[in-house]
Amino acid sequence: MTDPFVPPGLPAPSSPAAQPPPPGAYRVPVGGYQAPIGAYSAPPAPAPSRATGAVSLAAALVAALVTPVVAGVLALQIGLAVSVDDLIDRNGEFRIAALSPARIETLWAEIMFWLGTALGLFGVIGGIVAVARRRGRGMGIAAIVVAALGPGIFFLAVALMYGIGNGIAFDPLV
Repeated sequence: MTDPFVPPGLPAPSSPAAQPPPPGAYRVPVGGYQAPIGAYSAPPAPAPSRATGAVSLAAALVAALVTPVVAGVLALQIGLAVSVDDLIDRNGEFRIAALSPARIETLWAEIMFWLGTALGLFGVIGGIVAVARRRGRGMGIAAIVVAALGPGIFFLAVALMYGIGNGIAFDPLV
């Protein structure tokens, strides 16, 4: 292959070889330059705060433990006031009007449901952020797991406590 920039008949220039430094010149050390002793060096970066993981774990724990307990107590009171037979008519349809004797408890149980939902979502999203940014990674993972278990705990607590309350108040044997 010929070089288009070299006139014909002349030899192509070869790549320049590495030239040794002239005598007395400073040579670069083999391992690279050492950091100067006693000179300024940048301070080490501070460790990231674990507050993101801690806050998301706290929100997930409140969502998975506190709201089900409060809603379970309210469900017990609803079960004491409202019979299952009143809630479902002969056609198998749900009658919301049957909850009117326990309307305050029903309202607070629904508020606990939505509060638990909001805190659980905050726990999951905060846990993901904590894991991704390495700001309390262990607590972030725990927050995700606890918040994922929260809805099951909530519905189990409400169903059991409503059934217990309904069984106590409307026992046919008593």
